[in-house]
Amino acid sequence: MEQNSTAGQAPVVVEVWADLGCPWCYVGKHRLQRAIEARSDASRFQLKIRSFELNPDSPKEPEPIADVFLRTHGGDPSVVRQAEERIQSIARGEGLEFDLDRKNANTFDLHRVMHFAEQSGKGLEFFSRIQDRFFSGEINPYEAEAMIEIAQSLGLDGDRVREVLAGDEFADQVRADVSEGMALGAQGVPFTVFGRRIAASGAQSVSLYGQALDQVVEALASEETQA
Repeated sequence: MEQNSTAGQAPVVVEVWADLGCPWCYVGKHRLQRAIEARSDASRFQLKIRSFELNPDSPKEPEPIADVFLRTHGGDPSVVRQAEERIQSIARGEGLEFDLDRKNANTFDLHRVMHFAEQSGKGLEFFSRIQDRFFSGEINPYEAEAMIEIAQSLGLDGDRVREVLAGDEFADQVRADVSEGMALGAQGVPFTVFGRRIAASGAQSVSLYGQALDQVVEALASEETQA
């Protein structure tokens, strides 16, 4: 159910638990944004990235994706490459860049900086810019200077980002996000919650995201009628 105007309508927060290096998070977030943008009431929806660590024990030093998978799951390197190529084909079919040679590392510090950015309402933009440039092969997002550059491009204080990275600020917020997501049912990512009423696991199609948006709008309208 779409509305012609968002005036007087309660905002709907759409939360996506995601991690930087997760390719399905990358694809799913773009599909979700397309589903929102296609609506006449698009401005009603507030998309928010929530922290989730797929590999919390990953080292800080970047390493090839295949090395990570083989260390944690074993198997044949060619199988990993084939899976990556399949996701690359899907991503490129949707107009997204996808670098097969990107590296993996611990993302905890990046999530901390995202929470710093969220204080200024820039969390989604920070995560999106750094993830897009990571998957396009433009940057090493695990480097402090890369995070600082992107934060500054959003008008944030680069010196404050350095301070955050040098300490442990926002660590509790990252852990709280992870715990909350798991409490809501997240066993992996992306995990999307629409207005705290509907949840979807995995990267859905644009159409299915659109249906979930319809459902949450209908649920809110029903609640308002009954109030």
